[in-house]
Amino acid sequence: MQKIVTNLWYDTQAEEAAEFYCSLFPDGKITGVQRYTDSGMREAGTVMLVDFQLAGQQFTAINGGGDYHYTHAMSLLVNCDDQAEVDRLWEALLADGGEEVQCGWLNDKYGVPWQIWPSEANELLSGDDPVAVDRALAAMYQMKKIDLHAMREAYAG
Repeated sequence: MQKIVTNLWYDTQAEEAAEFYCSLFPDGKITGVQRYTDSGMREAGTVMLVDFQLAGQQFTAINGGGDYHYTHAMSLLVNCDDQAEVDRLWEALLADGGEEVQCGWLNDKYGVPWQIWPSEANELLSGDDPVAVDRALAAMYQMKKIDLHAMREAYAG
């Protein structure tokens, strides 16, 4: 069992959200569903918790009510292998009401903050040439979705 598990809070969409997230990752899967009982805070039989896995990590989604909302103080960071993965996840997470933010951040249709980040960008932002790094960083600050090609070009000068 994973020692620390990210818990995501929803009003009533925990199962829908977990199914959506699992559809985005090849190894995504629902691992358990718990339902409210007669002594629960919601109608007996409705979904209370959904346990699921993405990229080998466990998550729990809870239908706890609409009183709490997400901020970018905490987000889910996805290290992408290439621009194609960035593009695929960016479009999927924005579908049906998501919102672009800045520098690789977005909010999905449930309000969950994500960072969709190409791993190669780490190399561009930590290279040996501080002037090239500054150019790549300046380019990134102008982006919503990260464009790895544009960052490479900025780094190269």
